[in-house]
Amino acid sequence: MIEPRTLKGFRDHLPAQALAREQVLDTARRVYRSYGFTPIDTPALEYLEILTGKGSEETDKQLYRFQDHGGRDVGLRFDLTVPFARFAAQHVHDLGLPFKRYHMATVWRGENTQRGRYREFMQCDFDTIGTMSPVADLEMVLVVHDLLAAIGLERFTIRVNDRRVLAGILERLGLADRSSGVLRSLDKLGKATPEAVAAELAGQGVTPEAVTSLLEMARLAGPAAEVLARLRSLAGDAVQGAEGIAALESLVAGARAAGVPEERLVVDPSIARGLDYYTGIVLESFLDELPGLGSICSGGRYDNLAGLYTKQPLPGVGASLGIDRLLAGLEELGRLSKVETPADVFLVHFDTAHLADYLRIASALRADGAAVEFFPEPKKVGQQLKLAAKRGFPTALVIGSDEFAAGTAQFKDMAAQTSTTIDWHGDLPVLVDAVHSLLAGIRHSP
Repeated sequence: MIEPRTLKGFRDHLPAQALAREQVLDTARRVYRSYGFTPIDTPALEYLEILTGKGSEETDKQLYRFQDHGGRDVGLRFDLTVPFARFAAQHVHDLGLPFKRYHMATVWRGENTQRGRYREFMQCDFDTIGTMSPVADLEMVLVVHDLLAAIGLERFTIRVNDRRVLAGILERLGLADRSSGVLRSLDKLGKATPEAVAAELAGQGVTPEAVTSLLEMARLAGPAAEVLARLRSLAGDAVQGAEGIAALESLVAGARAAGVPEERLVVDPSIARGLDYYTGIVLESFLDELPGLGSICSGGRYDNLAGLYTKQPLPGVGASLGIDRLLAGLEELGRLSKVETPADVFLVHFDTAHLADYLRIASALRADGAAVEFFPEPKKVGQQLKLAAKRGFPTALVIGSDEFAAGTAQFKDMAAQTSTTIDWHGDLPVLVDAVHSLLAGIRHSP
């Protein structure tokens, strides 16, 4: 016998988890489309040269890579942004600019597994490419805010920074030549202790004085205006720093004007993002009740990534919802539904002599818009209803021999454990209308 098992960092999704995931995907799709983003898809497998050297040394190490049957060096995508840059460069003449896309798909990274982090996971990306307008940066923030709110989250914080601010401060500290490594180390704040980050920075040759300045910068907190004023002082006369601070001021003002509550958008100088391709605004989003979980939605501006594949300028900006980490957090908070079925009605199979009637009833209800599961075997009614309750069916419809004879049906509200008698006297449209009204009442009840 082969032992049924899964690889470390990979997992099966049981019905309740898969349904919760689909609900989030449906919400993300609706929000993205409301801003005009259109769907695309790209292959899971890319030529290795498309993927390597685009994220960081760490992501290069985490790549699942191999030679295919044709002897070609290939790799599984580690995110959706790098393939999108290749896609845009390849199809730019057909797309027109600027181009707005969303993409929901699985990615792979051979990294150490931890809370809410797996080796196979799904990302829900949205990006705008072909414009450097700050409006696109602002729209990224607005989409993230609307997405998290639409999912039903109330206590979350979007933390923003700008890579140019960090670059300006590094220039002033004499660290411009090692910015990639320093920024990757700073990005670990929140995941690692300040002492561990300080030791890592020291290992890169950063002086103790510069380490102290960087950690003090990362700890800045408070109203956006105060944080930005302090950052302006730290950046001094560095041109990049001034550009980044101006961009953050504009971003915060625009978000306020668009109705984003002040407490949900914070300027956080510790946000660096570990991927090398970011060039401007960067953001990460956190559940306030589980800050240690890590970012559930991250992104930023990347103006040079597509330049690796084409000479045409294709600046981009976008973000990605980490659906697996989000669901892990919601499960930890006890906010994931235990429902294991997408159906509205469980139709009990009571009497085989009425099989044709059951099939007609189920078809009529489906035609009316209800999702109906008809139990395939005429087992004891109690057994069927017990299974329906376990799987989280909201309602059940029981029509046995006596009910058929009397022209009635029992409509059961499974959560309230109540039953309503429907008098339909064999008139199928009457039964359908009655079930429709009862379902509407349950869906709209608090």
